[in-house]
Amino acid sequence: MTDTLNSSYTVAQERKVVTAIPGPQSIALHERRLAVVPVGVGTALPIYIERANGAILVDVDGNQFIDLGAGIGVTTVGHTSARVIEAAAAQLGKVTHTLFTVTPYEEYVRVAELLAQHTPGDFPKKTVLVNSGAEAVENAVKIARKYTRRTGVAVLEHAYHGRTNLTMAMNFKAAPYSTGFGPFAGDVYRAPNSYPYHDGLTGAEAAARTIGYLEKTVGAYDLACLVVEPIQGEGGFVVPADGYLPALQQWCTENGIVFIADEIQSGMARTGAYFASEHFGLVPDLVLSAKGIAGGLPLAGVTGRAEIMDSALPGGLGGTFGGNPVAAAAAVAVFEQIENDDLLAEATRIEQTLVAGLEELASKYDIIGDIRGIGAMIAIELVQPGTGATTKEPNPKAVDAIVAYAASQGVLVLNAGTYGNIVRFLPSLAISDALLTDALGVIDDAMATLR
Repeated sequence: MTDTLNSSYTVAQERKVVTAIPGPQSIALHERRLAVVPVGVGTALPIYIERANGAILVDVDGNQFIDLGAGIGVTTVGHTSARVIEAAAAQLGKVTHTLFTVTPYEEYVRVAELLAQHTPGDFPKKTVLVNSGAEAVENAVKIARKYTRRTGVAVLEHAYHGRTNLTMAMNFKAAPYSTGFGPFAGDVYRAPNSYPYHDGLTGAEAAARTIGYLEKTVGAYDLACLVVEPIQGEGGFVVPADGYLPALQQWCTENGIVFIADEIQSGMARTGAYFASEHFGLVPDLVLSAKGIAGGLPLAGVTGRAEIMDSALPGGLGGTFGGNPVAAAAAVAVFEQIENDDLLAEATRIEQTLVAGLEELASKYDIIGDIRGIGAMIAIELVQPGTGATTKEPNPKAVDAIVAYAASQGVLVLNAGTYGNIVRFLPSLAISDALLTDALGVIDDAMATLR
């Protein structure tokens, strides 16, 4: 299972708590941090990590945490993967930077080839590599506007796309991502999405609602693109109803609108497919990659139909560090590890273990209103006791309590959702069933304390 080059882990794959959480050295480091790092750079858990391997984080006090966040979906192949380290180190010894738009190098080209191979669709594709997910979103919108000669950008409720000026305007949730940072980019239009747990609509019904809203409030012929997360990330791992996304794509195609799949969190084997779009039969015009693509190094990409990608003039795309050779070499190693270690199957295994365990918890605790997700991208939505089948009133306090309790016992788990009432499980594909079972036991104990 997992990284065959790293079968002997450098950190024991076990949970271990040896101090209070946070421990004294983390507390001291946090005091130093508060003096020099702005409060806007928030911290979910003030433990300071010294090393990590596989699915375990080790803090400066020697506590070992089961990592169910993977850097928010970044270390998908596991922390300090031997293949990634080997590839990055070899590249560091050869060349660290030239700027691809000045003097190019093979690693960038190879990543573009792999993305063309593994993104949905068998048509000619091209890729521009950039630094971050938000930068990928910005470039995709820019390319779509240039190709269509239109300006409108459509997004969905509960979407999250980044913290740049344009992507802040595209987000559904304002606080804390955009509060006080305006004015924002214009020509961004937000439409209702498919949220089966709350709206009860079929995919066709939800698509008709989304399309009707956009046609009435914007007009199809003023839209350059529709940007969707096949499975919404920060919005709470919302999986749309069957048929919803294909209907939106068909509408886009019929109206000359570029259909963009934001796969920044859901892509790169996270869901048991290279890209979550595959689960829905989607063939997007543009696909956005980031987070898990380079095993922890900063890299992102926009991959799409060659005729769309070629609409930008020479010099219109790029950036100083975009497609850095070290990060690109790491990305090639990630693709190889996914293939060689059959990590798509590992994602499916993780889903089976997590969902079975969470269903058992749901039979005990009525605050679990919904269990959803695909692969190693699973969430539970927490509601007020007794409201699951009626009002489905959000229960963010329970989420906060569970996250805090889990951390105190050596399990790092993340919250999510527009109303903060989602617990999300986003482990690396290196995590074992034993670690998942241990973590679920801690979540069980956390829920028991709420009674």
